[in-house]
Amino acid sequence: MSSTPSFRKEKGPDPVRTRRRTFRRSRIATLAAFVAVVVGLAVLWPLGSKSSTTSTAVGVSSTTTKVTTPPAQVRPPGKQASLRRLVPYKTVGGAISPKSVVATNTGMVLAQNMMYRHSVTVYGSAGGLRKTVSDAVTLSQFGVTGHPGVSRGAPVEAAVTPDGNFAWISNYSMYGAGFGPEGSDECSPGSARAAGVTDSYVYRLNLATLTIDAVARAGMVPKYLAVSPNGKYLVVSNWCSWDAVIIDLTLNKVVARIPVGAYPRGIAISPDSQLAYVAIMGSSVLDIVNLTTFKVTGQISVGSNVRHVVMSPTDPRLLFVSLNASGVVEKVNRFTHAVIGRVHTGSGCRTLAISADGTALFVVNYDSNTMTMLRSSDLHILQTVQTGTHPVGVTYDGVTGRVWVAVYTGELMIYDTK
Repeated sequence: MSSTPSFRKEKGPDPVRTRRRTFRRSRIATLAAFVAVVVGLAVLWPLGSKSSTTSTAVGVSSTTTKVTTPPAQVRPPGKQASLRRLVPYKTVGGAISPKSVVATNTGMVLAQNMMYRHSVTVYGSAGGLRKTVSDAVTLSQFGVTGHPGVSRGAPVEAAVTPDGNFAWISNYSMYGAGFGPEGSDECSPGSARAAGVTDSYVYRLNLATLTIDAVARAGMVPKYLAVSPNGKYLVVSNWCSWDAVIIDLTLNKVVARIPVGAYPRGIAISPDSQLAYVAIMGSSVLDIVNLTTFKVTGQISVGSNVRHVVMSPTDPRLLFVSLNASGVVEKVNRFTHAVIGRVHTGSGCRTLAISADGTALFVVNYDSNTMTMLRSSDLHILQTVQTGTHPVGVTYDGVTGRVWVAVYTGELMIYDTK
């Protein structure tokens, strides 16, 4: 059996502006002059849009094009994030035990409620519940054999596709025919297989219908997942498999399984979709996975017990990581592999989020019951606010500028930024 590195336990307690723009497709009237045998015709089509994403609106003639802002580029109006203050806005309760919370930047926020509730709860940006989505699926409807009847999952994390149309959800474990027991927080590929742990599945949630419309097999105890900016791949970290799987999103199938270190968790993908940075929580490194060769091509040394990693949306050099055991956030130059800043934020810092303009970071401190706002340029602490017991997830909503905190004991706390 492989030796198991020490780490801090992860599972925790039970419990569009949209500015509507249309391509101004003005046709400068066709100049026709017929002089004996000469015919002249000139047609100009100025397409004066700067948007990189266009789509023909349903029910509108094909000459009318609706222009939308890619979700990742959506920002709230007003001053930059680092010049704002966090102000309590709303606390959301109900039948939830959120392990994570993720804003789609299209006006929705998703909370993943693990096996305690077997659900994903979907909210509007103002905090109103839109739908509770059950994790129950009939896998045979998706062409999966060996698991007859209804299977259930345990939603851990979510990743939104670049077009904002779908979210992929990881499941800690699967429950139903043909599935083994839940994985352990402390495991190796050998020990997990010996205990009967089986591979879990990731689900695709259609954000228009709020239904699960695709699944893909991952590994043992999938945790974090990220979609490449070009929308081609989904990268999933598998806690007990000690690997990262690459899922081709044109096929919804695994095209590579890449061994990494013990307890892989957070993932950030470079803007050019070439490299994935995987936080190895049982160690002090980020593994660098090449998404062309499907190999680990290097490592970046950071502090021990690295849990989460985010990339600056405005500066392609910069990564930010959280070190769970020490309660430290670090700033990393991914080109030089140098740690260029660090700050202690609290006890057991876990998930990080970054504002859409890249100026502010937000980190939840699990054991301090706080959330810290940092200036990304120098990691200066701008503000620390109290949360409920065991804040575990955090997200920044580019539509409103609000920050949502997932409190594992059963709340979502929403903070406005003024």
